[in-house]
Amino acid sequence: MRQKICSKYDRPRIIINIIFLAEFAYTMKVTEKCDVYSFGVLTMEVIKGKHPGDLIVYLMSSTPGNIELKDLIDQRLLYPNPKVEKNLISVLKMARACLHVDPQSRPTMQFISRALSAEDDMMNMAES
Repeated sequence: MRQKICSKYDRPRIIINIIFLAEFAYTMKVTEKCDVYSFGVLTMEVIKGKHPGDLIVYLMSSTPGNIELKDLIDQRLLYPNPKVEKNLISVLKMARACLHVDPQSRPTMQFISRALSAEDDMMNMAES
């Protein structure tokens, strides 16, 4: 009996890890750009409510205008109100930028930090 190395459910996770490991293998260093990629994966995992797997491959191969928010968020949660939806879309765009295959095309963590802080400031102003 042949044993499977991985199931079809493991393949997306393997693809994600190969992208991360390929740049690590090339430099033999964990760089800020590796951390940025990991931040993108973690952000997607928090929003999706589980490991994003196929979602990252889908997200990176689709044009942003063809992606619907309902396909990206945790289905156990209520759909967000328009204000939260707008902020969530901004965070998803940042996460998508972090997942770029080319490390040099990814933003810096400083940029992400500033963008998230600005997003937080905008939410606080809207609530006042």
